[in-house]
Amino acid sequence: MRPKELPEVLEQTAAVARAAFPQGSLVMRARDRLTEVFADEPFSDAFGVRGAPGLSPGVLGLVTVLQFAENLTDRQAAAMAVRAIGWKYAVGVELTDTGFDASVLSRFRARLAEHGIRMERVLFDRLLEHCKAEGLVAAGGMQRTDSTPVISAVRDLNRLELAGESVRAVLEALAVAAPSWLAGAVDVAEFAHRYGPRVDSWRMSSSQTKRDRLAQVFGRDALALCRAAWAPGAPEWIREIEAVRVLRQILVQTYYLRTGAKGREVIVERAADDEGVPPGQPRLASPYDLDARWAAQSEDLCWLGYKIYLMESCDTPTEAEAGARRAPNLITDVFTTDATVPDVKATAPVRRRLAERGLKPAEHYFDSGCPSADLITAAAGQGVRRVTPVPLNGHPGPSEPLRPGQGRRRLRQERLHHRREGPPGPLPCREDQRAPEPARTARDGRDRHHLRRPDLPPLPLP
Repeated sequence: MRPKELPEVLEQTAAVARAAFPQGSLVMRARDRLTEVFADEPFSDAFGVRGAPGLSPGVLGLVTVLQFAENLTDRQAAAMAVRAIGWKYAVGVELTDTGFDASVLSRFRARLAEHGIRMERVLFDRLLEHCKAEGLVAAGGMQRTDSTPVISAVRDLNRLELAGESVRAVLEALAVAAPSWLAGAVDVAEFAHRYGPRVDSWRMSSSQTKRDRLAQVFGRDALALCRAAWAPGAPEWIREIEAVRVLRQILVQTYYLRTGAKGREVIVERAADDEGVPPGQPRLASPYDLDARWAAQSEDLCWLGYKIYLMESCDTPTEAEAGARRAPNLITDVFTTDATVPDVKATAPVRRRLAERGLKPAEHYFDSGCPSADLITAAAGQGVRRVTPVPLNGHPGPSEPLRPGQGRRRLRQERLHHRREGPPGPLPCREDQRAPEPARTARDGRDRHHLRRPDLPPLPLP
């Protein structure tokens, strides 16, 4: 790559574009006002300096932004660069230019993702700095923060399907990386028959007995592969393959070993009520996306993926500024977390990130899932007024409007009920678990019994 600015707009292209759009268009205005944002220099770490010159990363960045603004696929964006005069004006090519292949855009995004979060955010950061220089966004004022689910691009699998698909993923990886070793470790013909198609592509039996038997088969096959990989004579690099490490983790979170009635070793599927399963944060949900997690925000909203937080300026004009042209609402920051991270845990990072960018607001608006007394007090100490509906029923969640004094009245009624009825009795537990002592929570004043889930027993592997 030879770093340079966006190519100059050719005279003939500019004349035709101005004739077609006398008032200009969004694409043309973006080219005229944001030329310095889409330079090649910020992308130099992600592109080599040797070989034949390729397409300008600044041009591909501009095409990516226009593609997102118009909600186009890669093929549609590549077609627009050929047939739309406004796009030819923006990228600075001749009217007869034939464009580029659509796969270039996906490879461009993949290259940025391979070089870390800094390269992924280079366009957003440069555009935000340009908006700050133009006075469109600044510290102070009002901003709002909200989160939205991001669905992972993988299939939804239940625990049984996950166990089988993880074995299939390992077989696919080993068939390419170590075919000779795989042939000596397992019966390739039998495994190929069992794991040839995707596990979720065929219909499982409705009989619980048959499903339990299938779970046993998946567990035995996974255990056989793990023991072969961790055998003393196996190459060490086999254990470094990502699919093998993922299989071992899914095996531990799904099964455990015990000794049967005849003294033989038996692999058993974990049950949530007996042996326990890992909590949602460390539990893998797919062998192909190791960061995706299951999460539920309400009874109607459950997804597999991530959670993205968006910060946006939302200044409202005063009466004196009502007739003047107001600045647009702009995204000031964005970051992604695991789907299992509660909103209240992301509030402090949001405040810290805005302060680092010099965009600390005077008033910050959140929904009811984000507030806590400590965070509100800490923000006030830094000169930020946090505006949020604080739930008074003891736990975050969708809040309903409360009349003055209604929250205290509800709390007094709950305390009076417990004085009359007494605290709840102890929870039932197995003989090998000790019943806990009642723990009084200061959050809502109620006595609650907490039953600690036993730690997961390790799965013995060679």
